Amino acid sequence: MRARIFQPPKTAMQSGWAKTHAWVLEFIPSTARRPDFLMGWLGGSDTQTQVKLTFETKEEAVAYAERAGIDYEIELPQARRIKPKAYADNFRYGRVENWTH
Repeated sequence: MRARIFQPPKTAMQSGWAKTHAWVLEFIPSTARRPDFLMGWLGGSDTQTQVKLTFETKEEAVAYAERAGIDYEIELPQARRIKPKAYADNFRYGRVENWTH
């Protein structure tokens, strides 16, 4: 039973950073998923893949995995680059892009 510990990325559907500060322990599937012949959905016999545990800090997630005897790997989040933007830059003299409507 292996697990990965990571911080979830920002969703592409919204600009907010909510739900990205917690750390998640998620189990890695041990068997391949296969299609259900009746419904056509993908599924498997590994129920551990349905479990996602959230923790406040990375250290709490690591401590839980070590207490439970779970092999784990840690995925560190990439550095977030925030480019400062201003609405006034759209009308700046000498801007690089041409103004089009």
